Amino acid sequence: MTREAATDPSILIDAPLEGGAVEIRGAIRVERTARGLLPRRLGAAQWEQIPDDFMLAAVSQSAGIRLAFRTTATVIELDVLATKMIESETAPMPDALYELVVDGELVQAQPSSAGNRFVFTFERPDAYVVAGEADTLRFTGLGPDPKDVELWLPYSDEIELLALRADAPVEPPAPVTTLRWLHHGSSISHGYAATRTSRTWPVTAARASGVELTSVAFSGNAMLDQLTARTMRDAPADVISVKVGINIVNGDQMRLRVFRTAVHGFLDTIRDGHPDAPLLVISPIFCGPVEESAGPTIQDPTRSDLWTISAGTPAEVLEGKLSLTVIRAELLRIVGERSRTDANLHYLDGLRLYGADDNARMPMPDNLHPADDVQQLMGQRFARLAFGPDGLLRR
Repeated sequence: MTREAATDPSILIDAPLEGGAVEIRGAIRVERTARGLLPRRLGAAQWEQIPDDFMLAAVSQSAGIRLAFRTTATVIELDVLATKMIESETAPMPDALYELVVDGELVQAQPSSAGNRFVFTFERPDAYVVAGEADTLRFTGLGPDPKDVELWLPYSDEIELLALRADAPVEPPAPVTTLRWLHHGSSISHGYAATRTSRTWPVTAARASGVELTSVAFSGNAMLDQLTARTMRDAPADVISVKVGINIVNGDQMRLRVFRTAVHGFLDTIRDGHPDAPLLVISPIFCGPVEESAGPTIQDPTRSDLWTISAGTPAEVLEGKLSLTVIRAELLRIVGERSRTDANLHYLDGLRLYGADDNARMPMPDNLHPADDVQQLMGQRFARLAFGPDGLLRR
């Protein structure tokens, strides 16, 4: 490196994404491609078991994934090829934000609408990809002092990492010495209605608590799948949480009899790899349409906006279908029984994160998914309940 390269911000130095100083955090594994690297949130063996294109899109997205390194650079560039799930070949491509955190503080966010299209709708579930263009995210005006950098990828897109450059050398980040938190959940944990990754509740909680997050939250696909449980079994973790229930009711996927054994099986598989780690089971947050009624949830056909209602009834719950009230009671019972021989298994009522009173003053925009305000409320509450001095995941 010449002296000019070290001082001229117009001259950028390549920083290898593999085999160098850069760490890709929050990924279960990293897949090599012809052009770069694809961070993945599902194990390689389990990838072959993905049942449909909707789950493929969800597990491919980059929730909780970030690049970590240390540098004195004032300019950083990242080349990416995103893949966005979108309903048609002609619909406008939405922006997604790449967020730069310096010494723990969010300092910049850069948008990108470029990339491939993963064309999918539930009415026509045979997805296909339309090739698009790569993009460069450029972050400038950073101070010249040594700094710890995290570059968070957008939760909504699959991101192929192509190249990283800076106007000063990149060094390895400080080693992780805090708790490694592994979390599984639905679209509420994945992010969905949040405007950016930093405002999703798991990232909010992780940053507030100083823990290292790996998110295996999959929109629409928190179904107690064994492929997810086996991924969690094999992933490094100090503490683990599982938030389950809403997707099963959304799709009317199970009856009470099957739900009971599916929960046991999911927890058994995690325990095969993490026999003693603190493990927290979180029941659903408040969702009015299915608190007392059975699923499935549908879009209200009388409204032009997105508004969730239930196609089920309270009477169907008596026949063995599931409501959120039933699921909370069942999860409490299962955890209570198992904790007699598993002292590190705990339960958190999701209504403590967001309940009926919260819904009255902070309603969800579509009657199902939290926007930024509720996501951040949930993250702050979870940070206290799980990672505070007397937190459930500190025991």
